[in-house]
Amino acid sequence: MDVMPSRTEVFLLTEDERDLVRDGAALVSPDGTRQDIPPKVHEVMAFVEAALRQGYALQITPLRQEVPVDQAADAISMSRRQFRQHVGKGEIPFRTSEYVDWVKLSDVLAFDARLKAQREEALQALADEEPWDDEPPTVR
Repeated sequence: MDVMPSRTEVFLLTEDERDLVRDGAALVSPDGTRQDIPPKVHEVMAFVEAALRQGYALQITPLRQEVPVDQAADAISMSRRQFRQHVGKGEIPFRTSEYVDWVKLSDVLAFDARLKAQREEALQALADEEPWDDEPPTVR
């Protein structure tokens, strides 16, 4: 598993992903006690294990389903100013309370996935272009 230092990973389980699968993933203690876990939790645990084996420290912070805009920006490693611009453009739905603007974490993660996909597309388009050559073609 590819673990990048100082790169934030956010895992959020949907309602369906919280369900246990019969004879599926489990945590097993040294005394053999088995605790069933949802398959997505196994993915999270695999990430944690890979990071620790590679010598990285981890910071695990539980987040609410709805978070303040600044906390959402931090969660996806985007500058708060830039994130607020996206929110202001209506790219991410939000609600306002007396002192705080709130966003759903699921909307933030979907937005981040869209940005990553757009970046990948743009990079692939650049890679697919013919290379520029400033020299005139040679005549044979």
